[in-house]
Amino acid sequence: MLQLRRNLLSVALASATLLMAAGVQAQSVAEPASETDETGTPDGNEDATTLDSVVVTGIRAAIESAISTKRESTSIVEAISAEDIGKLPDISIAESLARLPGLSAQRVAGRAQVISVRGLSPDFATTLLNGREMVSTGDNRSVEFDQYPSELFNGVTVYKTPDASLVGQGLSGTIDMRTVRPLSYSETVIAAGGRLQRNSLGSAANADEDGNRINASYIGQFLDNTLGLSIGYSHTETPIQENQVGLYEPWQQLGDGWRPGVAGGTWYSDGIKALRRTGRTERDGVMATLQYRPSNAWNSTLDLFHSEAEQVDTANQFEVNLGNYNGGYAPGLQITNPEVNGNGTFTGGTASGLYPLVRGMYNKREDEIDAFGWNNEFNVGMAQIVADISYSKATRDEINLENNTQLAPMPQLDTLQLDYSNSDFSQLVPGLDYSNPDTLFLTNTIYGSGYGKVPQVEDELRGYRVSALLPAPEMLGWLSDIEFGVNHADREKSKTQPEGNINLGPQGDTTIGADLQYGLVDLGFAGVGFIPSWNVPGAVARYMTFAPNSDASYLVSKAWTVNEQITTGYVQADINTQWGSVPVRGNIGVQVQHTDQSSSANYWDGTQPAGSNVRPFEDGKTYTDVLPSLNLAFELPHEQTVRFALARQLARARVDQMRASLEFGVDTSTGRPGASGGNPQLDPWKANALDISYEKYFGNRAYVAAAYFYKDLRSYIYTQTRDDYDFTALVADYVPPPGSPPVQTTGNFTAPFNGQGGTLQGLELTASLPLDLLWEPLRGFGVIASASFNDSDIEILDPESASSVGSGPISLPGLSDEVYNLTAYFERSGFEARVSQRKRSDFIGEIGNFAGNRTLRYVVGEDIIDAQVSYTFPESSSLGGLSLLLQAQNLTNSPYQTYAGSKDRPLEYIEWGRTYLVGLNVKF
Repeated sequence: MLQLRRNLLSVALASATLLMAAGVQAQSVAEPASETDETGTPDGNEDATTLDSVVVTGIRAAIESAISTKRESTSIVEAISAEDIGKLPDISIAESLARLPGLSAQRVAGRAQVISVRGLSPDFATTLLNGREMVSTGDNRSVEFDQYPSELFNGVTVYKTPDASLVGQGLSGTIDMRTVRPLSYSETVIAAGGRLQRNSLGSAANADEDGNRINASYIGQFLDNTLGLSIGYSHTETPIQENQVGLYEPWQQLGDGWRPGVAGGTWYSDGIKALRRTGRTERDGVMATLQYRPSNAWNSTLDLFHSEAEQVDTANQFEVNLGNYNGGYAPGLQITNPEVNGNGTFTGGTASGLYPLVRGMYNKREDEIDAFGWNNEFNVGMAQIVADISYSKATRDEINLENNTQLAPMPQLDTLQLDYSNSDFSQLVPGLDYSNPDTLFLTNTIYGSGYGKVPQVEDELRGYRVSALLPAPEMLGWLSDIEFGVNHADREKSKTQPEGNINLGPQGDTTIGADLQYGLVDLGFAGVGFIPSWNVPGAVARYMTFAPNSDASYLVSKAWTVNEQITTGYVQADINTQWGSVPVRGNIGVQVQHTDQSSSANYWDGTQPAGSNVRPFEDGKTYTDVLPSLNLAFELPHEQTVRFALARQLARARVDQMRASLEFGVDTSTGRPGASGGNPQLDPWKANALDISYEKYFGNRAYVAAAYFYKDLRSYIYTQTRDDYDFTALVADYVPPPGSPPVQTTGNFTAPFNGQGGTLQGLELTASLPLDLLWEPLRGFGVIASASFNDSDIEILDPESASSVGSGPISLPGLSDEVYNLTAYFERSGFEARVSQRKRSDFIGEIGNFAGNRTLRYVVGEDIIDAQVSYTFPESSSLGGLSLLLQAQNLTNSPYQTYAGSKDRPLEYIEWGRTYLVGLNVKF
């Protein structure tokens, strides 16, 4: 495998060379036409001197703006830019980011949600909004990008190499989302858009297949262009329609007689389910910026952002336990005609003695994000002083409820025909009919009558920053400016997750009333046929009782608070000089970060008498990190740039890994204590990074690039068991039972700890080319293509939640060996068409399981194709400023697939359908 990756890297390097050669040839052939195009008419025939300027619009304007950002940066960056106000082409920022070189997205509920940069887990990247670190509605640090409407952003810059002035930088990269600056515009702009949306899976239960998107933006200038205001609003209603078949984890290798009819040594899963998930997501976002610039001496900018989203969905589910667990009804599980492949995996057969369930699994999630930032720039003599304060807060309120029904009178044992697939929906064909709601009873099933959870997350971040930029002393002629400053961030994140059984009320076993029924949903894709769907919270309220709590032994550790105070001081010198005949620009600097981290929580103390088991615990540490950085850009002839960067980078541990909550007890036979939980004393992940990039530009119209990166991770965080952990503080009050040995002060502690690191390297190839550079008749056509090849020798020796990835070493979560992106477009005379494809190879995904914990699963590589066609009426017409568009997303209905160990052991096969949108945009 390693040799194969090396071969791929060699092929990629060769491809980069060909791209560069083609680029040089294209310049020599087409540069005169390019110059005419930028200063003359679209057909290039009119004398350029008769025109003042040419306004480039649409996708070309966005591409040229992004190219300009990349070219002018002293760091290695990638950028996306809006075609126009409110016109990034994707539903959320995540889809746009996933098209950039070296970036990839993981889908959640059909939407691109979290972003991996350069093959590292989303936790290794940091997300900024207008240069300020953002909070997250998830359990950890990684931002869930589907909370950010694309219409509200002017562009995004991804810093792959840091500089000392970039506060809040990540280890894999830093993603900075930017909103409009109103005084950058010379006139008032009003823009609005609307789209109707439809999902190809159609309607089901109480949810239809239709949705909509509405956005509006205003940019205005007042008081002789000294005061500017921009306001943007976005509303999205998205249908949730999902077909899924899932198998239980873990797949296990059976012993003799464990599952009647299946030979010992066979790999086997103890259950399977098929479901149709239905529902709706509604999201509203508001952005506002007030900018005041009375003179060149003072520029004040106030940014406000608010986003709120509500997702409500129900999984209407048919499920069967295949682990010889059917409530104790004879004769029990029996497998006949088992099919086992050459890899020893059970792939199908006839299973009898089963008692399946029809379940309703309800989820309602409400997210809210608020962000405020006030920036003031002062020019005092030769110095530029910047003062910035910021505040952001994210909250998540969630409720999960389930109803379990079974056929009555009990038991009605069934026989199912099983046929597992790793490339389509596995089949589970029952022998009985489950479509009649009058025969399905809420009862104490083999999984109880129901269960519920009420997670809540709150993330709050306050910050301030002061910096000064001064001209460098004349004696340091190779430097242009020196910047120094300090940033302080105070973050607190907390989570609670009360849970509990949902029990039958005094009426006992009952069917669900007709007024709560939504109708039948079709699980024919899995061979099940029709099953009922119903109002789950309505059934809980009418027939059941639910009293969630946080004090049970297995729930105490799910509540925690983590605090961080990080003070960053930095100094950076900007380089602007010449080495021989080669102009050189860049920066050199250092950050010093002082961190004070702590966590408070309760823990379950198994040594205490009943009623006093829940006890408080707090822990933490302080430390200081020094992060030097160097970025150099060498400007070679013929618009060529070679970049070189060195940096020490870090990413702070996951928040849930830093929790103080744990489960604790003492072995009364030995007196040895033991515990498992989080670790508030974790150090960050750290890496030494090297980057080299070659870029060839054709003005701002096109470029080709090849970039190599190498990261030496000095440490990594693993779940480990330490047998010498000091429990002195926890055993101070322990009194051994009579006849038991005295308690020891050291014992086993299973938790995240810093461990050995490793290396990560990769090659990124990019080309953005309007094809008329190669051949004039192709004017209007263009391509944007990238390929990334990643390789790592890091092996996680004791993976967390390892049931589906095995207990042996695994590669980095989020790492795809290969990632490809391709966009082909045409734009001319107001007509625009584009097709985009993003493709990634298999990777290990991080999934939230039923228990609300994070687990690892192998994810089959994805291939997503989107398309868009639009027409913009010319300004001279009566419909000037109006654009009509048609979009299609996930054109091939690419499934989402996970598996355990090998692909013949499927876990999930999910389809979310294709999405079609028709709409318009108007600009005044």
